[in-house]
Amino acid sequence: MPSSSSQLGRPVGARSEDTRRRILAAAMRCVAEVGYSGATIREIARLAGITSGSLYHYFPNKAEIVKAAFTEIAEVSLPRLSAAADRTEGVVDQLLAVLDEGGQLLRENPHAVAFDRALRVESAEHLQLDRDSDMIYTGLRTVISEIVQQSHRDGVLSADADVDGTTDAIFALFQGLSAHAATASPERYRATNHALGLLIQGSLFGSVDPR
Repeated sequence: MPSSSSQLGRPVGARSEDTRRRILAAAMRCVAEVGYSGATIREIARLAGITSGSLYHYFPNKAEIVKAAFTEIAEVSLPRLSAAADRTEGVVDQLLAVLDEGGQLLRENPHAVAFDRALRVESAEHLQLDRDSDMIYTGLRTVISEIVQQSHRDGVLSADADVDGTTDAIFALFQGLSAHAATASPERYRATNHALGLLIQGSLFGSVDPR
């Protein structure tokens, strides 16, 4: 039995993959701007620079495009965040590396956060995207948890700090930064990202005279 891709007659090769990525990016932008119910195949195709008929060579309907976009975000983001932490050593440098990589991912996918939020607000349960959506944040928390646990093993974590509590606190900061990206201008996001980096380094505030 032929695959669904064969049934759709989807083109193959580098140009095909580039077109597929444009479709997914267009879907994220469209849903982010007008919601899932307001997004149409015609508008997604227009934003992707192709015809509606061409789009159907890649996906049979809007729901499948949205599901593929979610999968794409998770499959690209999680390995890159983990790899960023592995490329360096020390809790501060690792957290900064993850912060920088997260910022790069958002620059590459500027509509990803608003796309996620739009679907959550609309409660599109029929798409069954909860697992894929939560996978990204669960994966981010896992990366942070591994960094914090290593700092505990190395004796770097304060004796007064709980490992899980520290993980939750740092994760909340990263998750909040991600949510901020949905509404902030690029300039405001960069400033917030930079401030969080300074906070992680312990240099956001100057020394204060206790007197």
